[in-house]
Amino acid sequence: MKNRVFFPQVALDEWLVEDRVDLRNDELTIKNEGRKYRIIEAIRVMSEVSGSPDSHELLGKVKSKAFLAELGAEILETSMILGDNAYDVVPGFVGAPIGTFADHQRVGPPSQTRNLTTDEDLLAAFLATKL
Repeated sequence: MKNRVFFPQVALDEWLVEDRVDLRNDELTIKNEGRKYRIIEAIRVMSEVSGSPDSHELLGKVKSKAFLAELGAEILETSMILGDNAYDVVPGFVGAPIGTFADHQRVGPPSQTRNLTTDEDLLAAFLATKL
């Protein structure tokens, strides 16, 4: 399975204002690492708040907005209704790295990221300095 990461909308907004990331069409670039991700709109499902069983098994998962729309979900900011269920959600984007990590290293990432060996290490280093 290909690596994927969820970028909350609130964090992306902050990073864009601080000029730490670049967003063009469906491509997100983390500037100081030079790593690029193909992104699509997504929702992270945090909790079911109506007390109904989670019949769609969405709790704790990240799903694309398109998939949830096909299921009939109605999303408004941080809330989602799907059938008899009501959920607290986090809007954002899910991203998959463009190219392999080895390709990324060959292109020449900044010196502070050269000792990192995986996409996970690179993203963890970015998040540790930004959150």
